[in-house]
Amino acid sequence: MSRIPERRPDTLNDEQRAVYEEIASGPHGHVVGPFHAWLETPDMARRIRALSEYIRFRSSLPRPLAELAILVTGRFWKAEFEFYAHAKLGREAGLDEGLIAAIAEERKPDFAQSDQEIVYTVCTEMYQTHRVSDATFARAEAALGRQALVELIATIGYYSMVSMTLNAFEAPLPEGEPSPFPD
Repeated sequence: MSRIPERRPDTLNDEQRAVYEEIASGPHGHVVGPFHAWLETPDMARRIRALSEYIRFRSSLPRPLAELAILVTGRFWKAEFEFYAHAKLGREAGLDEGLIAAIAEERKPDFAQSDQEIVYTVCTEMYQTHRVSDATFARAEAALGRQALVELIATIGYYSMVSMTLNAFEAPLPEGEPSPFPD
């Protein structure tokens, strides 16, 4: 059972409703997932919304690479809702179904593109060692550029917060959807 009540504007106080409307009228288009929990603290939700909009809609990191990083993050945190939602967005962005399945199964994917492999390597190094090796950093900077590399790290940090919120508040998958993870 979810600990995140799905918020409707008529159940919110004035400040919460204002933030709800900012989220719904912006590029997100609706209030979903962790925002329902974050609305408990409207000022924080407003600030997170701004970061989310930058990462999702204005980052220089190409969308397929961002979705790859989000999938690795969702899998690391075992955040079913996050992985489910971004597997769909990843497919729409052009990620291969085999790549998505490998991440779900915690296997290293076969990469068709070297930029995907470096994004995967940066993410997995961060989650395994809490650092990025000099060699990986140099490869990532050469492949992505410094700005996109900074945004990659911000993306996995932001989606770690999203995943942790979804897990803590037990965000459910849509009715009838199976877990995206085999375990």
